[in-house]
Amino acid sequence: MQPQEQLNYPGNGFSEVSSSCKNSEQLSQWVENVTKQLMTEDLPESNENNFPGNFQGEMPPVYDEVGAVAALLGDLRPRKVARKSSNESPGSVFLQHNHQHQYSDDQDDRTYNLSVQSSAKSPGPDEPGLNLLTLLLECAVAVSQDNLGEAHRILLELSQMASPYGASCAERVVAYFAKAMSSRVINSWIGVCSPLIDIKTVHAAIQVYNNIAPFIKFAHFTSNQAILEAFHRHDHRVHIIDLDIMQGLQWPALFHILATRAEGPPHVRMTGLGTSMELLAETGKQLSNFARRLGLCFEFHPVDKKCGDIVDISTLQVRTGETLAVHWLQHSLYDATGPDWKTMRLLQGLSPRVITLVEQEIAHEGSFLDRFVSSLHYYSTLFDSVGAFLPGDDPGRYQVEHCLLHREITNVLAIGGPARSGDEKLRHWRSELSRNGFVQMPMSTNSMAQAQLILNMFAPANGYSLVQGDGTLRLGWKETSLYTASAWTSLQTPFR
Repeated sequence: MQPQEQLNYPGNGFSEVSSSCKNSEQLSQWVENVTKQLMTEDLPESNENNFPGNFQGEMPPVYDEVGAVAALLGDLRPRKVARKSSNESPGSVFLQHNHQHQYSDDQDDRTYNLSVQSSAKSPGPDEPGLNLLTLLLECAVAVSQDNLGEAHRILLELSQMASPYGASCAERVVAYFAKAMSSRVINSWIGVCSPLIDIKTVHAAIQVYNNIAPFIKFAHFTSNQAILEAFHRHDHRVHIIDLDIMQGLQWPALFHILATRAEGPPHVRMTGLGTSMELLAETGKQLSNFARRLGLCFEFHPVDKKCGDIVDISTLQVRTGETLAVHWLQHSLYDATGPDWKTMRLLQGLSPRVITLVEQEIAHEGSFLDRFVSSLHYYSTLFDSVGAFLPGDDPGRYQVEHCLLHREITNVLAIGGPARSGDEKLRHWRSELSRNGFVQMPMSTNSMAQAQLILNMFAPANGYSLVQGDGTLRLGWKETSLYTASAWTSLQTPFR
C-alpha cells in the first residue's frame, strides 16, 4: 500500500523554518524536566506504570492535588525571579536552587520531603517564556484548589503577557493553555462550558495538518495495513465501522488495494459514525464515487450518533457472513464516542475480526492537575514539532494551532474529566481491551514499513521517531511518544 492520501491539498511552505523556534525542542524537554522533578522527586511510588509519557513510559504518577500544592510552586512568583547569570539555567532560576518543601499524606500520616533540583544543562525557554510558564503553573494550582478568584487574577496577567501570535513557542503554548483555563474558570462559575464546534473548520485544519506532520498519515496507513492483513483472501463480504469517520481520508487507499486483489474485489460496506448527518452524507458520496471509479461494489451507512449512545446494536446494520473491522482514531477535539464503558460494551457485542486503535499518549482521566501536567508536556511537544518547520506568521501554522491543538487543550482541561462528565475515563484502552475479551494482534513488519515510508516523506532531521515494541507502533517527536497504533481481535461469539 503506497502511503499517499487520495485527496491532494495545497502546498505547505515546508522549506521555511521558523527562526524564532530554531531551538523549539527545548520547550518540551524543559517542561518534561520540570514537571517530572516537581511531581516525582521523593513522592510515593504509584502502582500505575503505564502513564502516558515518553517511550519508556515515564511520567508523573497520580498524586494528591491538595497535598502537593505547596511543593509544586511554593512562594515562587515569576515577576520576582531574578535575572539569571550567564551560567545559570532556566530550570535553576524557576526552582530557585533546591527549594525544599514538605507535605503530609493524610491517608497514612507519612511525611515526604520534596527536594526539587534542576540540572545546569537542562534546556528551556528564554526568561520571558520561563516567567510565563511559571505563572501558568501557579494558575493551574489555583484552579485545582477551586481558588477561582486567584486563578482569574493570574489569567488576567497572562492575557496581557502571552499571545497565540507570539514569536516563541513557549508564549503560544501559554496563551492557549490560559484560554483553556479561562474556559475552565467560566465553567466552574456558571456550570457550563460547551463551545460550539465548527466541524468544517476543523476538517480544513486537519487537511493542513496532514500536509505538515506525519501523525495523521501514520494513523491511516498503519491501520489500513492491519485491516488488510486481517481480511482473508476469500472474505467476499467485508464491513468496516469507523467510530468517527470525519472526511474518510484514509479509506481510498484501502479501497484501491482491495479493488486490485488477485482473488477479486470483495463487497465492501462501510458504516461511518459522526456528529452531522449532512457531513456524513457528503463523506459517503465522495467514498462511493471513488469506489465506483475502481469498480468496487460499495455501500455506505451513515450513523449520526456516538457509539456509546447506541443502545441497539442493529443500528450498525452488521449482517451475517460479513467480516467485520472496527477502526478508532482517538483525538481530543470533542467527545466522539461517549462513555468509555458503553463503548467497550458495544465493541464486545460486535466481536470484530479486527479493531485498529490509534491512541494519543495523553491522560484524559484523573484529577485536574494530572491532566494539566500530562497535557502541558504533550502539547508543548506538538507545538515544538509544528514550530520547528513553519514560521510564526505562517497561516497554516496558526490554523493548526488554533483550530486543532487549542481545541484539544480546551477539551482536555475545561470540558473533559470524570468530575465534569460523571463518567470515568479509561487510562489506556490497550490494557482495557486485553482485560475484556480481546487479544492483541502484533503490528507486522509491513505496518512498520508503511510507517517508515511515511516518515521518509519528511526530512530525517525533522526529529520524528518511530518505535516498534510490545506489538505496537509508536510515533513521536524526539523522545516523546505521541501516538500509538495497535490492532486487536475478539475471541468472543458475536451477540448478533
